Amino acid sequence: MGLRPLLVLFLLMQSVVMLFFCDEGVNFATQTGITASRSNIKFFKHNDMEDLERLLEEQAVVDKMNAKKAKVVRRFLVVEGLYMNYGDICPLPELVALKHKYKVRLFVEESLSFGVLGERGRGVTEHYGVLVDEIDLIVASLENAMAVIGGFCCGKSYVVDHQRLSGVGYAFSASLPPMLASAAIAVLDKMENDREMFHILQQNCTLMHKKLSSIPGIVVDGRAIAPIKHLRLKGLENRSREHDVTILEKIVQEAERKGVALVVARYLDNKEHKLPKPSIRLAVNSGLSEKELESVIEVLKNVISNVIANDLVYSITKIPNKRCAVNTFCKFFLMN
Repeated sequence: MGLRPLLVLFLLMQSVVMLFFCDEGVNFATQTGITASRSNIKFFKHNDMEDLERLLEEQAVVDKMNAKKAKVVRRFLVVEGLYMNYGDICPLPELVALKHKYKVRLFVEESLSFGVLGERGRGVTEHYGVLVDEIDLIVASLENAMAVIGGFCCGKSYVVDHQRLSGVGYAFSASLPPMLASAAIAVLDKMENDREMFHILQQNCTLMHKKLSSIPGIVVDGRAIAPIKHLRLKGLENRSREHDVTILEKIVQEAERKGVALVVARYLDNKEHKLPKPSIRLAVNSGLSEKELESVIEVLKNVISNVIANDLVYSITKIPNKRCAVNTFCKFFLMN
């Protein structure tokens, strides 16, 4: 269901000539949406504004060579507010500046940032203090922070009017069941009236990030205030992806035995534009107490240390040059 709002929105754009400048780190739903629109797509490096400006500058040169064609092309920057696959936040002020400089429209996918970032949970615009009017299109699923189904799209009036008139989702899909609609309204009321909830969430996220970063053998991806945390293995080089996934799965299994439920992030390996590195993906919430967070950290610290140590010992037994392997083993733990 989380895929539907994006598919409906991007399929609307098949009737016009579109050009998307898309962050290569966007989630699979966004990738599928822009691919289904059959538009031209140019990916820029994740959160790299220099690479994005390079692509925009190159396109500006092409447009000058064929001004007549350029007039009918609609150009969009496509980013996520809070990236599902990395746990970091888009540099919205810089994106807005590039939007105005190169005359493109800005599309922000806020499925994970809505209900999380900002003093009232209003998303990445509130987090940065950027006016919502600066964003041409905002779309989000309601399945994450709000725990219901469906989604929403908002933007300039002419964009919303176009969606109402042309969207197959608007014409042929049913509305939310009354129970889920009531639940969504109740969540919105709570977001508006309980700002302390977001303060607690940011405290929990920051504490979790700090504690996780102190665990040897892993690196924590993402911003400290973001609830999405990716735990990736670090240290030894030239490992295969399959090997890293196996180690992470062992960590998940051992943690589960000790009462902590985790999951290894899963991807459609052959369909992702850029396949993220293997990781354990965590989601922090405001309902966790400091004691519970400390308990989780302690379990993870012990489990990760044991699993990585056992894997290194097993690897040493398979390496002919034992002295070199032992030195590598010692170097790993001294570095971490």
